[in-house]
Amino acid sequence: MSDPINLIANWLQGLLLGLGLSVGLTKIILSFVGAVVVATIGMLTVIFLIWLERKIAGRIQDRLGPNRAGPYGLLQPFADVIKILTKEYTTPDGADVVVYNIAPIMAVASVLLIWAVIPFASTVVGTNLNVGVLYIMAVGAFGLLSILMAGLSSNNKFALLGAFRSVAQLISYEIPMVVSLLMPVIFARSMGLVDIVEAQMPWFIILSPLAALIFIIASMAEVNRAPFDLMEAESEIVAGFHIEYSGMKFGMFYVGEFLHVFTVGALVATLFLGGWRGPWAEQYPILGLIYFYIKTFVGYFIVAWVRLTVPRIRIDQMLDFNWKFLTPLSLVLLIITAVLDRVLVLVNSERWVYSLVMFLANILIIWATVEVLKKTTSKPKRKEFPMRPVAMAPETSTSTEPSS
Repeated sequence: MSDPINLIANWLQGLLLGLGLSVGLTKIILSFVGAVVVATIGMLTVIFLIWLERKIAGRIQDRLGPNRAGPYGLLQPFADVIKILTKEYTTPDGADVVVYNIAPIMAVASVLLIWAVIPFASTVVGTNLNVGVLYIMAVGAFGLLSILMAGLSSNNKFALLGAFRSVAQLISYEIPMVVSLLMPVIFARSMGLVDIVEAQMPWFIILSPLAALIFIIASMAEVNRAPFDLMEAESEIVAGFHIEYSGMKFGMFYVGEFLHVFTVGALVATLFLGGWRGPWAEQYPILGLIYFYIKTFVGYFIVAWVRLTVPRIRIDQMLDFNWKFLTPLSLVLLIITAVLDRVLVLVNSERWVYSLVMFLANILIIWATVEVLKKTTSKPKRKEFPMRPVAMAPETSTSTEPSS
């Protein structure tokens, strides 16, 4: 029973073959069942994440959080689901009905498609693509497309402005994200997620902590989490691109957002924290699955922690931070990492030497960045002017007594 997942899969395969189905049809059915199981687990995880994030918010912000519906408020997400399912579905006049209705479905599908290539354990992998990193970026663009479709098809100027704002945010922050993803590809010599996980001895976050930090920051902007939640800043643009949606159509965008945050944690775990790797994980795949989910929740908690702590920034500050700081920093990191990697490979250095040099290079880049920021952001000293004597007005009599 060290691998119960594959034990169930083999039993189901034998059952289908015993019914007289062909091998090809059996593989198709098993792939479909696996996709349904992964999607179902993802959707159920969202219900738990809604409750968990509210509890974390209560702790961080000194509040109680959900505590009325069920023990410890555990039934609060189900109450929310029932409420949103009973809301009226509306379609604005003049809207493009087909595009309008497809947009929320695509918002969720874009996230679920990422889980198809993530290795959960040594023997539990959806699809082992040799271009897994490229696939992640490709299907992640569907989320951007769904936002554009929602804003443009709603026949509402506020939704249109929200969609334009989303384009400026999402496309800009994809650049440092893609550059940071190249670091695990360089270290592993592969774009396949399975190969990246198997090559992490030690974890890639030790070789390039700056790349992991850039990836997390850019991912927070991609999933519309504070301090980058300008895509739907209610106080500024009336809920943004999905202002005309109601009921479960509106809820699908939030399902996609919560699931995307958890997916960011899964990607951080896979690309930088060793994925399913851990003590006895290869001998016991179920243990590797536990390791993977623990690391994923660590990444999710970091994103939730920042969201509940840091206030929202302005749109100009957000774009300046990306184009003037994050993108140049990621490009400098990529160039230095690629050059050092080539040099260390040519001299045939040992693994511990390779890891130490890469780590020290990241520390040096961080130190240089901090020093540059100190010089460029320091306030100029106020020029002191000499004090001039102030002419005193002549004293006047304030007596009210009549003069003699």
